[in-house]
Parts: sequence; structure tokens; C-alpha cells
Amino acid sequence: MTRHKKKRLLKTSFEHVFILSYLLKWTVLAVPMSIAVGSLIAFFLWLLDKAIHFRFGHPWLLFLLPAAGVLIYGLYTYLGKNSDKGNNLIMDEIHEPGGGVPFRMAPLVLITTVITHLFGGSAGREGTAVQIGGSIAQFFAKKLKLSQEDVKTFLMTGIAAGFGAVFGTPITGAIFALEVLALGRIKHDALLPCFIASVVADITCAAWGIHHTHYAIRFAEEGKVFFGIFHLDIVLLLKVILGGVLFGLAGYIFAELSHTIKNYSNRFIRIKWLIPFIGGCIVIALTCIIGTQDYLSLGVSNPDPDAVSILSCFKAGGATDFSWFWKLLFTAVTLGMGFKGGEVTPLFFVGAALGNTIAAHTGAPADLMAGLGFIAVFASATNTPIACTFMGIELFGADNVLYYAVACFTAYYFSGHAGIYHAQRIAVSKVHHLNHHNNATLHEVREKRIKSRKKWRITK
Repeated sequence: MTRHKKKRLLKTSFEHVFILSYLLKWTVLAVPMSIAVGSLIAFFLWLLDKAIHFRFGHPWLLFLLPAAGVLIYGLYTYLGKNSDKGNNLIMDEIHEPGGGVPFRMAPLVLITTVITHLFGGSAGREGTAVQIGGSIAQFFAKKLKLSQEDVKTFLMTGIAAGFGAVFGTPITGAIFALEVLALGRIKHDALLPCFIASVVADITCAAWGIHHTHYAIRFAEEGKVFFGIFHLDIVLLLKVILGGVLFGLAGYIFAELSHTIKNYSNRFIRIKWLIPFIGGCIVIALTCIIGTQDYLSLGVSNPDPDAVSILSCFKAGGATDFSWFWKLLFTAVTLGMGFKGGEVTPLFFVGAALGNTIAAHTGAPADLMAGLGFIAVFASATNTPIACTFMGIELFGADNVLYYAVACFTAYYFSGHAGIYHAQRIAVSKVHHLNHHNNATLHEVREKRIKSRKKWRITK
């Protein structure tokens, strides 16, 4: 018997010993990295809160947004290396390892995201947290001289740590890191490392005194039909399905509009520092046209009791019919034209506002529909319906979990093969007849879709 066969036989015979050693290894690796990520996320959230409150007290800062855009461009041009690729760089490194994720990505994205929010840009924080997690994980992996396969897993734990800490949703953070890489496939071999990282990072962030926004759905279904362990109102279910379709389309529109703005601005504006400068001017113009600053920055809450925010959307009348569209447009312009930050919190706003509008026109409970929109638009734009269903449970409680799943799964299908992360791969197409998309990135699928439409117009 050869040495290789003996080694394989030993592993088969003592399988659980090797499983235990694997889990101990990743616990030892993930915990220090997660503590570092959780601490940096805590600092980022503290700094971001200070910047947003300062902007509330000084509304005139918005008029410096174009100059802030030029500053961000300069920082990435002279210091960024390939950091400008953001979350997509981390995904590419997991799929096909190359030059690695530079450590400079963490401080750069932290500083530039705070600058974006300080001057009123409409952006989020998830992208920043994921990039911090990925760059810190790459730094640890390099110092520990991990194998290429272990680096992939470590980058996934970095994503989980960043996401779990920034939203206070450790289960969602773990599943998101596994689900976001490819449509239709979850890498279960990294399940426990990602879960450990997400939980430890969340605990660390909370230990620094960071408190996350509390959301509540007070609606409790006492429905008409008993369905397993759930009370199910068939009429309400139909409204939720309709909402899921609209949430999916909203996620699709956001992803396509963001990519279109980015592509066209880079194509037609030759002087590159003018892209964020013009983007800042557009945000200022839009703010003056609609006469409110409600759609700037995160939009989670607002000291003005009459303002539209994510929290206000959970109350009847807390949003106008077009609040969701304005937030979508402001964010697509901000991020598409070079400012930094995440997409997820603005997507929460878009979804909650759209849910509030749907509730107003269908008679559904406002808080329930806002909560469903909150998670379902995110699910559609990131193609992570399972993670977002768990997010509903972690943020709102499990009473309406059936509706969470219906909304997220429906939205996932109706967003098509599109999303905010163009490096995301398609492992399994959403529809069998579209299996020609398999193994392609969302960027490749989008380019193919655009070419097909052009050919169709010509032949027509």
C-alpha cells in the first residue's frame, strides 16, 4: 500500500478527529481576526454617527459635496492601488485568487465613506464593513502564510465578520458570506468558520458600546387558515406576493441604474475627477428640486419628526408614494458617480418606503409591508434570499417568518440575473431555460443582455 493510500485510509478511519482539528484550527484563526474587524467596525460606526449628526446640524455642508467627491477621487487615485474595485475585488479573489486584497482598502474606504456621509451623499455602510473585513482577513492570511484554499475561506470569514458586526445580525452575516458569492450555491465547508467570525465580531462591536437601530413589526397575524404552525391570511399572502414582485423589480432597477450611471459617466466624461464633482452637483440639484434633505446619507432616522426615514416608513403615512424612487435615484447617482459607501442601508430605505406605499394602496399593515420591503429589496439586489429571511427574524422577530420567506424568495426571482455585485457568479440559473448563464459573472450576463437587446432592435 502506497503512502498516499495509507494517509487517505487514516483520514477515513478517524474522520471525526480530523473534523475536530479542522474546527479548532478555524476557531483559532477566526477569533483574533474577528476581534480586529469588530473593533474597527465599532470605530467606523461611531465616527459615522458623529459625521451624520454634525451634518444634520450644518445643512450647508451639502454644497461642499462636489469638492468632497474630488477629494475621494484623489485619495483613491494616489493611494488606492486596486482598492477602488471594492467588494467585487474580494469576490474575485475568492473565485480566482490573484493579487490579493490590499490592506490599504480598510482605512481608505472607512475615511471616504465618512466623507461621503459628512457632506450628504446617499450611501450605506455594508460595503465599507465588508471591505474592512476582507482587507483585515487578507492581512492576517498573509502574515500566517495560509494556503490558497485557506485564504479563500478566510476572506469569507472576513465578509461574515464585517456584515455581522455592522448590522448586529450574526446569523445573517454568516449566511450572507456563504450565499453572496454565487447564485444557487452555498459553500457549506465554510459554514462554521463564517458563523464563528460573525458572532465574535458582533460581540466585539457591541462590547465597545455600539448600539444598533431597533426595528419592530407589531403586526401579529391571527389569520383565517391554519397552515402548519402558522396562521395564514390568504388575502394578505396575495398582497405579500404582489409586494415581493415589486420589491424584486425595485432591486433590479437599482442595480441596473447604478451600473448604467457608472458606465455612461466613465464613457462620456473624459476628465475623471469631474465624475464625482458632477455627481455631487446632481445630488445638490435633486435636493433643491424636491425641496428636502430626507434622501441624503443613511436615512435611518432624522431629528425632524416630519421627515421621511426608514423608521418613519414603519408607520402609516410615514412615506410618500415616490419616497422609494427618490432614495433609489439619490443613491444610484451617489455611488454610480464615484462616492464611497454601501448600498444596503439605502436599499433598506427603498424597500421600507415602497412597502409603506404598497400598504397604503392595498390596505395591508404598514409595519409588516415596510419590514418585508426592508429585507426583500436587499434580497433581490444581492441575490441572497436565505440570508435576508434570517435577517427578518433577527431584526423583527420570528412571528411573521412565513411572510419574510415569501417576500424574499419572490423578490429574488423577479430581480432576474442582475445585482449590485457584478463579480457575483451564477452557479445555478434562476430559471432552467436560462442555464446558458451558468458560471458567468453578473457583469458578463449584463453585457450579453445589452448586446442581445441591440441586435433585437436592429432586426426589428
